[in-house]
Amino acid sequence: MTIDQKISQYTRRLPPSLQEELFDFVQYLLMKAEQQERREWFSLSLCSAIQDMEDDPNLYTLEDIKVNFS
Repeated sequence: MTIDQKISQYTRRLPPSLQEELFDFVQYLLMKAEQQERREWFSLSLCSAIQDMEDDPNLYTLEDIKVNFS
């Protein structure tokens, strides 16, 4: 018996109110998994973007980014 079949079998035995609660929990787990996947892709993307930047020459100094309001 597959996990899908086992879950379905147990779910059918629950009263409707608990089936709804289980459905809400499944939606929560899906949202949590999607957020984790987005965080992992963001981290990978950021790492790829800055890869080898430490070898680049410094084009600007702190003086270049200071704003003079006087």
